[in-house]
Amino acid sequence: MNPLLLRTLAIFLGSSLGSHAADWPEFLGPNRDGTSPETGLLERFPEGGPRVVWQKDTGIGYATPSVRDGVLVLHHRVGGEEIVEAMDAATGATKWLHKYPTRYQDPFGYNNGPRCAPLLTAEKCFTLGAEGVLVCLDVKTGKPVWSRATQKDFEVPEAFFGVGSSPVLEDGKLIVQVGGQPDSSIVAFDSATGRTLWQNGGAKTWDGAPMHAWPGEPFVKWDVGHPAFQKAASYCTPVLATIHGRRQVLTVTRQGLISLDPATGAHNFSFWFRSPREETVNAMTPVVSGDLILISSAYYRSGSVLLRVRPDGKGVDEVWRSLALEMHWSQPNLVAGHLFGFSGRNEPDAVLRCVEFATGTVKWERNERWPNASHSKLRPGEAPPNVFGRGSTIFADGKLFALGEAGLLGLFKPNAQKIEEVSRWQVPGLTYPCWGAPVLSGKRLYLRSESKLICLDIAAAK
Repeated sequence: MNPLLLRTLAIFLGSSLGSHAADWPEFLGPNRDGTSPETGLLERFPEGGPRVVWQKDTGIGYATPSVRDGVLVLHHRVGGEEIVEAMDAATGATKWLHKYPTRYQDPFGYNNGPRCAPLLTAEKCFTLGAEGVLVCLDVKTGKPVWSRATQKDFEVPEAFFGVGSSPVLEDGKLIVQVGGQPDSSIVAFDSATGRTLWQNGGAKTWDGAPMHAWPGEPFVKWDVGHPAFQKAASYCTPVLATIHGRRQVLTVTRQGLISLDPATGAHNFSFWFRSPREETVNAMTPVVSGDLILISSAYYRSGSVLLRVRPDGKGVDEVWRSLALEMHWSQPNLVAGHLFGFSGRNEPDAVLRCVEFATGTVKWERNERWPNASHSKLRPGEAPPNVFGRGSTIFADGKLFALGEAGLLGLFKPNAQKIEEVSRWQVPGLTYPCWGAPVLSGKRLYLRSESKLICLDIAAAK
């Protein structure tokens, strides 16, 4: 069967964390790809929009919530404390809180809250803060089990925008893009104790490697005294996949794509992928389908590259390279062989596109750029523009749900022949910046802005 179709069918399988089909227990949901197996959802928004079930003010942060077994966990910041808060997903009522001090200050003026989504199992809650504090809590009580100060333990240089790569779990190993020096870009921790199990990625990965698409500089010369190389961590959350029968953990560090054996940390392959400019990040999680891997960045014309893993699992070959998609923090959805997502680094660059996965061909696009240079410069009370900007999408029940930067919610049918927008609604109370993707659980859609969380009922009318 066509591997692209296999990946589409895979959304109906259960979560790798063993959660219920209606759960969204980690970043990008039960399949770690922004898709959900839920059905019975609205075909279009009713007049006045979906019903607001509950809403509440929160601390600051960009982290999306996670939901499992009727419990929603949000990681946010109030004053000088990062807070892990468990709520009743049905009502928003607080069940427990865990707090710890933080002094993080974003060097570029963005908010100082957490960026990483919690990871929930039946027993544990794992969070990673803006300063790299990795915490394991009892998910039922909030009591601490263990914690690690990763920036101290692994000599992590200060990142551009704080720590923003969410952890993933595989066979009792909590795998985190830490960015430590010299060779601890990726670290696996024992999920029960927090003990370090393996670490890999860094100087030995990249020194002497080919610098793809860097004219005049064919090979990497790793200089531990150079900040461009020291800042090894990026904002890409790892993804786990089986390719040619080999289980792999794939992530994009600041230097490029790395594939490791999740059991041992052994290196499979790497592929240089970054802009020559200093202030750059890679944030999109790789999109995997069969033996194909898509990586993308919105920084300085990095664009996207589709790679094919060789049969021995020890290297990759380029299939295509293009500016068709320049993904910043949001994740495209792969549906029936086509990618749907918002391309562009800044508000004036935003475009909604459909791109053929196998070829990189743009099938259609629509301008979603702000009419002004920055939406954050709106005057108090000024209505937001009727565009999505750099939106985020998820896929469920044959539909794409899109959240724009200023709280515009859209419902689309994924159609490779033409854009098919069914409904749009400006969510009351949501304001710029809404930079986290929607979260879907139990026919409820959870949307977050910088300081507000809203729950919507999107069940189909009976």
